[in-house]
Amino acid sequence: MISKEEVKHIAKLARLELKEGELEKMQKELSAILDYFDLLKKANTSKLKRQPSFAKATEGQARKDEIAAKNHSLAEKIMNAFPDRKDDYIKVKAIL
Repeated sequence: MISKEEVKHIAKLARLELKEGELEKMQKELSAILDYFDLLKKANTSKLKRQPSFAKATEGQARKDEIAAKNHSLAEKIMNAFPDRKDDYIKVKAIL
């Protein structure tokens, strides 16, 4: 079970002010969540076609930046749907 000091530390990081009764409740709930993750870690995933993403997560890896093709036809459809526009901008009513 997670200790009260750990709950207090987590609450401090999350900038939460917890009362004594709330600390006990959070202690039980966080322990249940962590127990569930332990259960998930023990699950047999060898027969899955694709391994779960949490099992393959590696630290420090980022996806490669790629330029996506612009969809001009979608932008044109949106622009044509608005009757009030100027150049490449859509005019809308002021809300403030």
